[in-house]
Amino acid sequence: MDFNKIKANKKLLILLIAAAVLIIAAAGALIFYHSGLSAAEPGNDEAITVEIPAGSGASTIIDILDENGLVKNKTAAKLHVRLGGYDSLQANTYIFNRGMSLKEILSAINTGDFNYLSKNQLTIIEASTIPQAAESLAGKLNISAEDILAVWNDREYLRTLIDKYWFLTDEILAEGIMFPLEGYLYPETYIITDSEPSIEYVTEMILDYTDGVLSERKADIEATGMSVHEFLSLAAVVESESLFAEDRPVIAGVFYNRLEQGMPLQSDSTVLYALQEKHIDVTYADLEVESPYNTYKYAGLPIGPVCAVSAPCIDDVIAYDDNDYLYFFAKEDGTVIYSRTYAEHEQAVSENLWY
Repeated sequence: MDFNKIKANKKLLILLIAAAVLIIAAAGALIFYHSGLSAAEPGNDEAITVEIPAGSGASTIIDILDENGLVKNKTAAKLHVRLGGYDSLQANTYIFNRGMSLKEILSAINTGDFNYLSKNQLTIIEASTIPQAAESLAGKLNISAEDILAVWNDREYLRTLIDKYWFLTDEILAEGIMFPLEGYLYPETYIITDSEPSIEYVTEMILDYTDGVLSERKADIEATGMSVHEFLSLAAVVESESLFAEDRPVIAGVFYNRLEQGMPLQSDSTVLYALQEKHIDVTYADLEVESPYNTYKYAGLPIGPVCAVSAPCIDDVIAYDDNDYLYFFAKEDGTVIYSRTYAEHEQAVSENLWY
């Protein structure tokens, strides 16, 4: 009997068995992997809205998809998202369904596929005006900007809002107010779940958000000695006059100083609001516009806010920089020069005028 041959055959058999086990294991892993990438619930086309926040990494996105029932196997999904070449996963609000495979879902997120983006995402931008907000919402809702403005100017409807929200008062109905809800529609991105929401529904959803922002700061606003309407009127001027965040508290300090000394605010943004225009080179003719918003012609605050005001701006007006400046001028690059006297201000303007 050839024991060496038997021994060699045993080794070969062991190697063949090991190889077979490895092949089976690899095949099983491959099947597990590909199966894990298939649809969580094949044939289920119920729409699911998924928000991917800015800054979300690949692993976080898988967690979000899993929480929404869109992942069949989380381990396979996390492995795939690392190996799949998804190098530009984009934050946004998407609409998927459980009948989609993970590859389809990740591909849509990676390209920001418009076909899967939520079409009910409404955005109001900081420093935008009511007419601009109306145009923005009209692009998303089945209603014209003119009809939106008609609702926002309807005094009967506005009185129902005054009854509902503590921060809305008869001040918004004063003679001379151009758009009563100006300054009260908080700048934010809103997700609408209703397929055909009314403008009243959307308005009150936005005001609910405004309520949260202002309620959190109610005591601080009251401490200024101004009504909410007066405070927002000042904050809106600061918002519209500030290009960079670091300038907001300083500019707020300038306007507080002017108010304290009985000087007109002389804000170009209030003049442009009165004219309902947007440009940089305000003319002497513009400054003569007859309007309670014109802070060149009338001392004190404008009759109402001139734009949407963000929470950071509100905070900067509350915690303003206690300085002794009375003037400021923005250079072409946005850098602001502050002056204590008119002579200093004139020199700053003459040396840096760019428009």
